[in-house]
Amino acid sequence: MRLPAEWERQSFVELTFPHKETDWCPILPEVLDCYYHIISTISCYEPVVVMAADMSLAQSILCDISNVRIIGCKSNDTWTRDHGFITCEEDGKFFYKDFQFNGWGLKFASNYDNQLNRVLWESGILDGKYENHLDFVLEGGSIESDGCGTLLTTSSCLLAPNRNSVLSRIEIENRLMNYFGVSRVLWLNSGKLEGDDTDGHIDTLARFCPNDTIVYVKCEDRLDIHFQELENMEKELSLFKTIEGNPYRLIGLPHPTAIYDSTGERLPATYANYLVINGAVLYPTYNQAENDANAKTQLSKAYPDRDIIGIDCCSLIKQHGSLHCCTMQYVESRGSRVEG
Repeated sequence: MRLPAEWERQSFVELTFPHKETDWCPILPEVLDCYYHIISTISCYEPVVVMAADMSLAQSILCDISNVRIIGCKSNDTWTRDHGFITCEEDGKFFYKDFQFNGWGLKFASNYDNQLNRVLWESGILDGKYENHLDFVLEGGSIESDGCGTLLTTSSCLLAPNRNSVLSRIEIENRLMNYFGVSRVLWLNSGKLEGDDTDGHIDTLARFCPNDTIVYVKCEDRLDIHFQELENMEKELSLFKTIEGNPYRLIGLPHPTAIYDSTGERLPATYANYLVINGAVLYPTYNQAENDANAKTQLSKAYPDRDIIGIDCCSLIKQHGSLHCCTMQYVESRGSRVEG
């Protein structure tokens, strides 16, 4: 059993479409425009599957985009990274692991989101075996795989109350190793973003890249409230070793200038929340010309053979998420059937 890295060949990317019954309602036209740009960009490189509670809305917005299949189903929200299947592979066979999503520790309703995987499975798109792990709370944004036996995660999230509190750290680690066929788990104990509802998802902080590389959020402003936490995280990352015992190549991503909502709450903007697809890396931008450009430069060092494409995510961050949070990639399978 193996949990592939995100940069491996993919069959399609899944998104859950915003609708008026979600928290997006006050800014629905704005966020729909963002989703249009994400989906249209991905569709230039690979197929897209859209789970939509409002089929007519999704069809009308996406009508001019080819390479997209829309599936009707109810949803509480749109954060596919955390309620979507996690795909594993073994000897050319695929396993779609369905974990429980409980609204990041019972913070938000998730009853419909927890049924989306079953709807996707019953659509006939997936080629492989369904695995029910709904007795264990796990969000896709909380783990990173290098595809070679190492998992990266944060203790603040996986050990948070109201997820799997009856299990110890060792018990959780053993489950992760069993579920994903990894030989070790690297735990980050530092790293925090204000306004983050996830208790510290790894995909907001540090990401595995090819060639024993980790990109991570680096804060240069000593007056920023995040400075100490992110500096401590950087020190932890510098001590991690590859399976061969070598230090990782570390590439720092700029830390966005503070963004606040209308109530004065700081939002968890991060360039680490990018998506790797076939032939490209889509990364969030926040209308900060210098930081946005620097993020592209740094990501191009980690992915020199891919197009690096910025997507304006100023609307997504208003609901405390970004580009990676609203997507889930599926490993390439010979039998996948995405055509609409």
